[in-house]
Amino acid sequence: MAIRQPIVTVAGHVDHGKTNLLDTIRGTCIARKEAGLITQKISFTNLTKESIQEKCDKILTQFKIPLEIPGFVFIDTPGHAAFSNLRKRGGALANLAILVVDINEGLKEQTRESIEVLKSNKVPFIVALNKVDSVPGWKRIVPTVMENIDKQAQFTKTEFEKKLYALISSLSMYGFDSDLFFRISKFEKQLALVPCSAKTGEGIPELISMLVGLSQRFLKDELKLGEETRGTILEVQKEKGLTTVEAIIYDGTLKKTDTIVLASFDKPVVLKMRALFEALPLCQGFKARNSVTAASGVQLHFPNEFVDRILPGMPFITVKDTKPETIKKAEAEIQQNIQGLVETNEEGVIVKADSLGSLEALMFLLKKSKINAKKAGIGNINRMDLALAKSNIEKEPLNAVILGFNVKPDKELENLQDEKIKIITSEVVYKIIEDLEKWRKERELELQREALKDLTWPAKIKLLNNSCFHDAKPAIFGVNIVAGILKKGNKLMDSEGEDVDHVKEIQYGSKGMDKAEAGKDVAISLPGTIYSRQLKPEMILYSNLNEQEFLKLKENKKYLSQQEISLLQEIATIKRKTKATWGV
Repeated sequence: MAIRQPIVTVAGHVDHGKTNLLDTIRGTCIARKEAGLITQKISFTNLTKESIQEKCDKILTQFKIPLEIPGFVFIDTPGHAAFSNLRKRGGALANLAILVVDINEGLKEQTRESIEVLKSNKVPFIVALNKVDSVPGWKRIVPTVMENIDKQAQFTKTEFEKKLYALISSLSMYGFDSDLFFRISKFEKQLALVPCSAKTGEGIPELISMLVGLSQRFLKDELKLGEETRGTILEVQKEKGLTTVEAIIYDGTLKKTDTIVLASFDKPVVLKMRALFEALPLCQGFKARNSVTAASGVQLHFPNEFVDRILPGMPFITVKDTKPETIKKAEAEIQQNIQGLVETNEEGVIVKADSLGSLEALMFLLKKSKINAKKAGIGNINRMDLALAKSNIEKEPLNAVILGFNVKPDKELENLQDEKIKIITSEVVYKIIEDLEKWRKERELELQREALKDLTWPAKIKLLNNSCFHDAKPAIFGVNIVAGILKKGNKLMDSEGEDVDHVKEIQYGSKGMDKAEAGKDVAISLPGTIYSRQLKPEMILYSNLNEQEFLKLKENKKYLSQQEISLLQEIATIKRKTKATWGV
């Protein structure tokens, strides 16, 4: 039985060289211009068997690896480089992955995230130790990286080994026994590290050769070409008069005359293609075809009427005839692929992502954190999402939040943002959960403080020197808010617990205020006070809480700052000078 090309995706932290690495792989031979070519940025790189043989022959011979696979398909669209975004029934779409790590920086946040997803999806991978040329003193003396390491100056070798063993140690924390590829004898038990440079091309033939060896040794059954055509949508673009879709087919043969059945959130979409194009080897373009065999990147053209229902990440299959029973069976099968992946509740947060795989990853983590989602969808954050989040404000304000994984808010939302609604977006899925939990804690504190806003808040103020602006009735003078919050209407007492007056006005500069927080210097007015008789510079005054207010604040002290809790205790000590059981 024929085997297809393995699908390889590249994962790793931003700026560690994923794009440059793929550019170097793509540049291993000169791409020819062909008639009928559509030139544009595409989502795939098809690396042919001939290209592999030409550039990797020496390494393949050295490691006794016969070349049997017909090539590789690399997925290289930004936003889809993380294979977790690409799903098929039974796990990840990618057969293999390259984890790119900057040898100088080691494992970073997105690298760690990629490792977790690789492990959970059981995707074999190798590590590209990129930027080896930046190791101090490194020189490319001979063509192969294995020999080149040995020929470096001792200082450079020491630096290289230091960085290498730091990474080996980090990977061991994830349960991996890793080493340089040429030191490994059991690839099924050890993780191969390939030093390379996307900049100079050093180590790239070794990297591709290791992919060949791994795929032929461990993935042959997985690569057998089936009869049914299956694929996944990557990108959707609406153009004049048609919808352009980039997809990858991972099984079977797709014909221009085929009917496609595509999964969707509500019900499957049945489509007929207007045109079919195949991604050409090592060239940024497509060529018109009547049929394309897996695995391959393709471009499909559909009428615009379906654009809103064709979503990135959704799986599709083809049917050979359009009989109602055939279509119905295909619809049931394809819809089963996404059933249970995205479950929503009557109440919860709003969730958006750039593809089905991204959405699934975020929804999985939300479920793990016991956070419900009211709506989950694909695409940028829009006005409807904002309206749904707004509807949560009254019922459950902690759900008035929109989470976006690899997406952004539409431009029209810039002037519609409500301070009670939070939009959290990131390209790192774990960071979204962390930011949500942090925001919820802060928002809960705000809500509780709002619920207590009618109480007299604890405040401690110090009268400023040379700042009496009006001596009597009202006395107007400057104070520093030492701790707590001073509000208009607050009653004040001195350090012996004696009544002073109530605060009629608070002013900061030329602006009147309802309250002033710790650290501010403000002017206040006391309507019944004569400053020269009752007060003096540097005198300390406190808010004069009654016992019920004190007990209510004490009961809700988790919503007070540590400074405010200490101040509450200070006020209680003053009050107990005249009544020992006050506030007990």
